[in-house]
Amino acid sequence: MKSSKNKLKRHIWAYLILFTISIILFLWFFQVVFINTYYEYSKTNQIKNITNEILKNYNTDIEYLDKLSIEENICIEVVKNRMTIYSSNDSIRGCLNNNKYKSDFYNSNLSEQTYKLIHPLIDTKALIYAKRYSDDIVIFVNASLEPLNNTISILSNQLIIVSIIVILLSLIIGYFISKRISKPIEKMNEKAKKLANGNYDFSFDNNSNIYEIDELANTLNYAKKELEATDELRRDLLANISHDLKTPLTMIKGYAEMIRDLNYDNIEKRNANLNVIIEESERLNILVNDLLTLSKIQANKDILNKEDFDLVELINNIIKRYSIYKDTEGYIFEVNTPNKVVINADKKKIEQVIYNLINNAINYTGKDNRVIINVLVNKKVRVEIKDTGRGIKKEELTHIWDKYYHSKKKHKRNVIGTGIGLSIVKTVLESHNFKYGVESKINKGTTFYFEI
Repeated sequence: MKSSKNKLKRHIWAYLILFTISIILFLWFFQVVFINTYYEYSKTNQIKNITNEILKNYNTDIEYLDKLSIEENICIEVVKNRMTIYSSNDSIRGCLNNNKYKSDFYNSNLSEQTYKLIHPLIDTKALIYAKRYSDDIVIFVNASLEPLNNTISILSNQLIIVSIIVILLSLIIGYFISKRISKPIEKMNEKAKKLANGNYDFSFDNNSNIYEIDELANTLNYAKKELEATDELRRDLLANISHDLKTPLTMIKGYAEMIRDLNYDNIEKRNANLNVIIEESERLNILVNDLLTLSKIQANKDILNKEDFDLVELINNIIKRYSIYKDTEGYIFEVNTPNKVVINADKKKIEQVIYNLINNAINYTGKDNRVIINVLVNKKVRVEIKDTGRGIKKEELTHIWDKYYHSKKKHKRNVIGTGIGLSIVKTVLESHNFKYGVESKINKGTTFYFEI
């Protein structure tokens, strides 16, 4: 377990050391291995630039050329028509006076050329740059390439010391950096284990001053909050389902025993008791069917059998099913729709949505027993189903789509539905990517809507 906790720390530490070693190797490679090549390249660019200065002053300022030769430690020769008109060559500076490269340059017809020669007396390398400015002016610049063996040796010794110091510092700094980064993650890991065990009595710290870690902490805090709410909902759901199952089962059992023990010879009472058993069995059937429907919709919410159909015709057919409520309980269904509205959607699922919303309106409408269904057509098709009941408090509006949330309401008037109707509505509309919502005013009623 300890090894697992320190894995991230070791990785950060190792990567930092690897990066440090890579930088040191890079320095060794270019400061020691390629130093001669870079030195020659730099010297060549230097004498090329000096040659332009020589051209400007060879005819007017001989003293400047002498000074330039001494300061830059170079030999200068200006040739016109193959005759030397200025030369700073002297034996002290060790300039090469080899006419072979001159002949080679004259015969090459090139505008410029660089030669690398070895001095026969002092066994040092010399760099000679020849530049032709016209048919009769040629400038030769001779620069000695100083041996860099001592310089390379000094750099090597210096780099060894620097490398040791840098690696030691990297080990120390890397340890503290890796510890700082890995420690908050280790704490999150420990708390995440508590979260997995259903313990929500804590929060993830988001004060590490590392953006990504703090964002992870915020995400985990959000996940904890959602899991806590889901766990509470699960407990409520189990309690409500148990209650909804227990009540009809108790009644079925009680009335069945009455038929068996008391009313078996009284036809009228026996039939009344049997009707109660049938009604309670139907309640159980509705509950089981709604649970199966919700499970099926959630499992296949992305599978839609879309087709074109008349929404108005569908609503009118649904309203016909509620004629018994008009006749027996005086419900008023006010339908305001155009003559025809053709939409493209999964007809069966949209039918389920409208059916559940009307059931909900019947359950919660006011004493006037009015349920209003509007279909409004503008840029979108908007379906509204209104009741005239007590309304819903603002803080409760976000929870009404939760399964069995209605069981907490005291103003439920009827027994239609099972408490998961709005959850089915939410799942279907989200699978269609339809906008939906609810608007409510206390003591004036509630409007559920969705837009196609």
